[in-house]
Amino acid sequence: MRRKRVMVIGPSRCGKTTLVRALDDDDRPLRRTPDMIYGKRTMDCPGSYVENADMYKHLIAASQDASHVLVLVDQSRPIDIYSPNFAQVFTKPVIGVITKVDLMPKNEESCLRQLKLIGIEEPIFKVSVPNGVGIKELKNYLFGPAEIEDNKGGK
Repeated sequence: MRRKRVMVIGPSRCGKTTLVRALDDDDRPLRRTPDMIYGKRTMDCPGSYVENADMYKHLIAASQDASHVLVLVDQSRPIDIYSPNFAQVFTKPVIGVITKVDLMPKNEESCLRQLKLIGIEEPIFKVSVPNGVGIKELKNYLFGPAEIEDNKGGK
Protein backbone atom coordinates (compact mmCIF):
# COMPACT_ATOMS: atom_id res chain seq x y z
CA MET A 1 0.00 0.00 0.00
CA ARG A 2 1.29 3.44 -0.94
CA ARG A 3 1.90 5.93 1.81
CA LYS A 4 -0.51 8.87 1.84
CA ARG A 5 1.09 12.28 1.64
CA VAL A 6 -0.06 15.79 2.47
CA MET A 7 -0.88 17.76 -0.68
CA VAL A 8 0.19 21.42 -0.53
CA ILE A 9 -1.46 23.87 -2.92
CA GLY A 10 -1.41 27.63 -3.35
CA PRO A 11 -0.50 30.43 -5.74
CA SER A 12 3.05 31.01 -6.94
CA ARG A 13 5.43 32.45 -4.36
CA CYS A 14 3.11 31.86 -1.38
CA GLY A 15 5.63 29.64 0.43
CA LYS A 16 4.53 26.15 -0.68
CA THR A 17 7.98 24.70 -1.29
CA THR A 18 9.40 26.35 1.82
CA LEU A 19 6.60 24.79 3.90
CA VAL A 20 7.02 21.41 2.17
CA ARG A 21 10.73 21.41 3.02
CA ALA A 22 9.91 22.12 6.67
CA LEU A 23 7.26 19.36 6.80
CA ASP A 24 9.67 16.87 5.19
CA ASP A 25 12.62 17.96 7.39
CA ASP A 26 14.47 18.65 4.13
CA ASP A 27 17.20 21.29 4.07
CA ARG A 28 18.08 21.13 0.37
CA PRO A 29 18.14 24.47 -1.46
CA LEU A 30 14.81 25.77 -2.74
CA ARG A 31 13.97 25.83 -6.41
CA ARG A 32 10.88 26.65 -8.46
CA THR A 33 8.44 23.76 -8.80
CA PRO A 34 7.36 23.34 -12.43
CA ASP A 35 5.83 19.90 -11.82
CA MET A 36 4.29 18.02 -8.91
CA ILE A 37 7.07 16.94 -6.55
CA TYR A 38 6.57 14.00 -4.19
CA GLY A 39 8.49 14.31 -0.96
CA LYS A 40 8.84 12.03 2.03
CA ARG A 41 5.47 13.11 3.48
CA THR A 42 4.27 15.75 1.01
CA MET A 43 3.12 16.54 -2.51
CA ASP A 44 4.25 19.99 -3.67
CA CYS A 45 1.90 21.29 -6.40
CA PRO A 46 2.99 24.05 -8.79
CA GLY A 47 1.23 27.38 -8.34
CA SER A 48 0.01 27.21 -11.93
CA TYR A 49 -2.28 24.31 -10.94
CA VAL A 50 -4.37 26.62 -8.75
CA GLU A 51 -3.91 29.77 -10.81
CA ASN A 52 -5.53 28.19 -13.88
CA ALA A 53 -8.99 26.67 -13.42
CA ASP A 54 -8.29 24.28 -16.33
CA MET A 55 -5.69 22.62 -14.11
CA TYR A 56 -8.12 21.91 -11.23
CA LYS A 57 -8.74 18.44 -12.65
CA HIS A 58 -5.07 17.62 -12.00
CA LEU A 59 -5.32 18.82 -8.41
CA ILE A 60 -8.46 16.73 -7.85
CA ALA A 61 -6.86 13.62 -9.37
CA ALA A 62 -3.63 14.05 -7.40
CA SER A 63 -5.54 14.54 -4.16
CA GLN A 64 -6.59 10.89 -4.32
CA ASP A 65 -3.06 10.05 -3.14
CA ALA A 66 -3.25 12.54 -0.26
CA SER A 67 -4.21 12.16 3.39
CA HIS A 68 -4.92 15.92 3.69
CA VAL A 69 -4.97 18.96 1.43
CA LEU A 70 -3.29 22.14 2.68
CA VAL A 71 -4.61 25.29 1.02
CA LEU A 72 -2.16 28.16 1.42
CA VAL A 73 -2.88 31.88 1.57
CA ASP A 74 0.06 34.31 1.69
CA GLN A 75 -0.39 36.98 4.35
CA SER A 76 2.19 39.21 2.64
CA ARG A 77 -0.05 39.35 -0.48
CA PRO A 78 -3.50 37.82 0.06
CA ILE A 79 -4.68 37.66 -3.56
CA ASP A 80 -8.09 36.14 -4.28
CA ILE A 81 -6.98 33.23 -6.45
CA TYR A 82 -9.37 30.48 -5.35
CA SER A 83 -12.93 30.00 -6.57
CA PRO A 84 -15.73 30.23 -3.96
CA ASN A 85 -16.19 26.88 -2.20
CA PHE A 86 -13.00 25.57 -3.84
CA ALA A 87 -12.34 23.28 -0.86
CA GLN A 88 -15.53 21.32 -1.53
CA VAL A 89 -14.02 19.55 -4.59
CA PHE A 90 -11.74 17.47 -2.37
CA THR A 91 -12.75 14.25 -0.63
CA LYS A 92 -9.88 14.59 1.87
CA PRO A 93 -9.73 16.90 4.88
CA VAL A 94 -8.85 20.42 3.72
CA ILE A 95 -6.79 22.57 6.07
CA GLY A 96 -6.18 26.29 5.74
CA VAL A 97 -2.65 27.60 6.20
CA ILE A 98 -1.78 31.28 6.32
CA THR A 99 1.89 31.63 5.39
CA LYS A 100 4.37 34.43 6.08
CA VAL A 101 2.50 35.54 9.20
CA ASP A 102 5.50 37.57 10.26
CA LEU A 103 4.84 39.89 7.29
CA MET A 104 1.93 42.31 6.90
CA PRO A 105 -0.06 41.45 10.07
CA LYS A 106 -2.80 43.84 8.95
CA ASN A 107 -3.73 41.31 6.21
CA GLU A 108 -4.64 38.49 8.63
CA GLU A 109 -8.39 39.23 8.56
CA SER A 110 -8.34 39.30 4.76
CA CYS A 111 -6.66 35.86 4.72
CA LEU A 112 -9.20 34.42 7.18
CA ARG A 113 -12.06 35.86 5.11
CA GLN A 114 -10.57 34.32 1.95
CA LEU A 115 -10.25 30.88 3.57
CA LYS A 116 -13.86 31.07 4.73
CA LEU A 117 -15.01 32.01 1.23
CA ILE A 118 -13.30 28.97 -0.26
CA GLY A 119 -14.97 26.73 2.32
CA ILE A 120 -12.37 26.31 5.06
CA GLU A 121 -13.41 26.99 8.64
CA GLU A 122 -11.13 25.05 10.97
CA PRO A 123 -8.42 24.10 11.46
CA ILE A 124 -6.45 27.06 10.20
CA PHE A 125 -2.73 27.22 10.93
CA LYS A 126 -0.67 30.40 10.89
CA VAL A 127 2.96 29.78 9.98
CA SER A 128 6.26 31.48 9.27
CA VAL A 129 8.85 28.91 8.28
CA PRO A 130 11.95 31.15 8.66
CA ASN A 131 10.86 32.09 12.20
CA GLY A 132 9.57 28.61 13.09
CA VAL A 133 6.10 29.93 13.90
CA GLY A 134 3.33 27.31 13.79
CA ILE A 135 5.41 24.56 12.15
CA LYS A 136 5.53 22.23 15.16
CA GLU A 137 1.75 22.57 15.69
CA LEU A 138 1.05 21.83 12.02
CA LYS A 139 3.36 18.79 12.04
CA ASN A 140 1.75 17.47 15.23
CA TYR A 141 -1.70 17.84 13.67
CA LEU A 142 -0.74 16.14 10.40
CA PHE A 143 1.69 13.47 11.53
CA GLY A 144 1.32 13.14 15.30
CA PRO A 145 4.05 13.73 17.86
CA ALA A 146 5.36 10.14 17.73
CA GLU A 147 6.35 10.32 14.05
CA ILE A 148 8.00 13.70 14.53
CA GLU A 149 10.10 12.37 17.40
CA ASP A 150 11.09 9.31 15.29
CA ASN A 151 12.27 11.57 12.46
CA LYS A 152 14.41 13.64 14.86
CA GLY A 153 16.22 10.50 15.89
CA GLY A 154 16.99 9.58 12.28
CA LYS A 155 14.82 6.48 12.34
